[in-house]
Amino acid sequence: MTSPLPPFPTEKLRNCRILLASASPRRRELLALILPEFSIATTREIDESYPAELAADKVPEYLAKLKSEAYTDLLTEDVILITADTVVITDGVILGKPHDPEEAKSMLNKLQGKNHIVVTGVCISDIRRSISFSEKTEVHFGELSDDEISRYVEIYRPLDKAGAYGIQEWIGAAGIKGIDGCFYNVMGLPLHSLYRELKNF
Repeated sequence: MTSPLPPFPTEKLRNCRILLASASPRRRELLALILPEFSIATTREIDESYPAELAADKVPEYLAKLKSEAYTDLLTEDVILITADTVVITDGVILGKPHDPEEAKSMLNKLQGKNHIVVTGVCISDIRRSISFSEKTEVHFGELSDDEISRYVEIYRPLDKAGAYGIQEWIGAAGIKGIDGCFYNVMGLPLHSLYRELKNF
């Protein structure tokens, strides 16, 4: 039995081709919760560097807009483009995607027993205009043993995730005490805010 498709946010969007420019399978799954159909733009190499003086919580929105600029050639009268970027911030420092299992373990050790912030920046563009916004969620991380962290990294291989964890996985159930804010934001897209912005776009 297949799940019913969600309705379009507005009738106007029904006549648009919505493009998600993201290599993340989680973002594709999330967007499908609020849009009945959309296309995936072919991934492009983008220099995701940002100004050193930029505040950590401003980085995701900056990068979302930067990604959007790399796809402007795809915009036509009926195309709407969505780009996004998510970072994990602890003690004012951004944790990106770990390069190897050891770095993943190191990141999780920095997060355990403390609160951290997950920020996702989103940019929505068409041929006429572009809007961007960001959303923050505070995550309350519990204590995990070295063995639990090692087993998580070994089994789930979270090398494609900012902060080296996925809240929808075992570690979210066993290691996260709670959150303040949007759950889906921690996964990579603030769905409530994105839905509202699409309605008004």
